Amino acid sequence: MPTAPVSIFSVAAVLLLSVSDGSRILAKYYVPPHSATAITPASTTPTELNPYPTVALQKSFEKGLHAKTQKPASQPGAGDIILYDNKIVVFKQEGDVAMYVVGGAQENEMLLWHVLLGWRDALNILLKNNTDRRTLLENYDLVALCLDEILDDGIILETDPVAIASRVSRAPTQEVGGAAGLRNLDLSEQGLLNAWEYGRNQLRERLRQGL
Repeated sequence: MPTAPVSIFSVAAVLLLSVSDGSRILAKYYVPPHSATAITPASTTPTELNPYPTVALQKSFEKGLHAKTQKPASQPGAGDIILYDNKIVVFKQEGDVAMYVVGGAQENEMLLWHVLLGWRDALNILLKNNTDRRTLLENYDLVALCLDEILDDGIILETDPVAIASRVSRAPTQEVGGAAGLRNLDLSEQGLLNAWEYGRNQLRERLRQGL
């Protein structure tokens, strides 16, 4: 019996949608690099490797997926695994947002589920369990950086939330007021590297204390 070819490009898309109306907060669609030459950006015909090449097709998929996976408000943290549009989709509802990881029909759903949990738990560590829509939008950089640590062109790199969170850091936020504050702000390359190192050390210390 013929079997589907094995590919390391496990994830086709990762989505973060608003629970209330399905509007997009974040969406990343992955296309294996070796298939990019066979797909033209202007194409409107779905293909197996890139079924949603345009924003219009992507948003149509997202709206349909949201309608298919809506959960009652009485089920906080609800999650599931479904087959939708010939894609395996794992999803989890967290307050007023829903997180989705999409893979091919032959993909291992447990592998996709670990990607989802790794992303969610890393954000919970970094944002102190505040993963509502407003907080995620205000910390959009962290949301995207977490994904970059987990996936590269759809290839799964890491699913351990502690490891992911420890690699994602940012400079400390301080109130800068007036000309004096601007004069004290070091924007040199070394100054930015020092700020990055400080943020990483602070995060490591919080993780060591069991945050």
